[in-house]
Amino acid sequence: MTSQLFAPDVQQTLDLIGIFVFALSGGLLAVRKNMDIVGICVLAEATALGGGVLRDLLIGAVPPAAFTNVGYFSTPLVAGLVVFFLHPEVERINRAVQTLDALGLGLFCVTGTVKAHDYGLGSVASVALGLLTAAGGGVIRDVLAMEPPSLLRWDREVYAVPALVGSTLVAVLIAVDHLTTLTASSAAMIAFGLRMLALRYGWRAPRAWHRNGSRTSEE
Repeated sequence: MTSQLFAPDVQQTLDLIGIFVFALSGGLLAVRKNMDIVGICVLAEATALGGGVLRDLLIGAVPPAAFTNVGYFSTPLVAGLVVFFLHPEVERINRAVQTLDALGLGLFCVTGTVKAHDYGLGSVASVALGLLTAAGGGVIRDVLAMEPPSLLRWDREVYAVPALVGSTLVAVLIAVDHLTTLTASSAAMIAFGLRMLALRYGWRAPRAWHRNGSRTSEE
């Protein structure tokens, strides 16, 4: 099994950190949408666990890990309560939250790709599910909040691209039989670095071109 890249305790700790930060972003959106405590916790859960649950359902890893590990399920509830009581403070440290979110993106695109491969999927499908693991919860969050998914919006810094790069690197490492804790960590850090550079420099994915070859206007 290639999924045993880290010691179980280390893997659990990394997962919980990523889940907590993803849940914070879901809870903050719920606050901005003026939702009550139930809405805050629902968006926190959906953001933190949605991508992993969809991945597990698609590969047949049932019941999903989110429902068999009490830590995975309860951590977003804790994050939701933190946002409920302390959302002004959380908003003030938004830069730190974005940094940890980028770390979670790097971690989950790697672990999602590896888990999909362990369940017999090929490279392309494993990459797709790595991307789903990392970014799927955010899409579910936005849909529940009746927002255009930020993953698909041109006016947001690239999010899917770093996850796609990280997942692809892992798939290549698996294919050449060079996936180790070190190389997997390197792939995660590359995804993290790309996301941080996108936030720093406002990188966005290219949009469609006009038929005459010029770029579309921003209006």
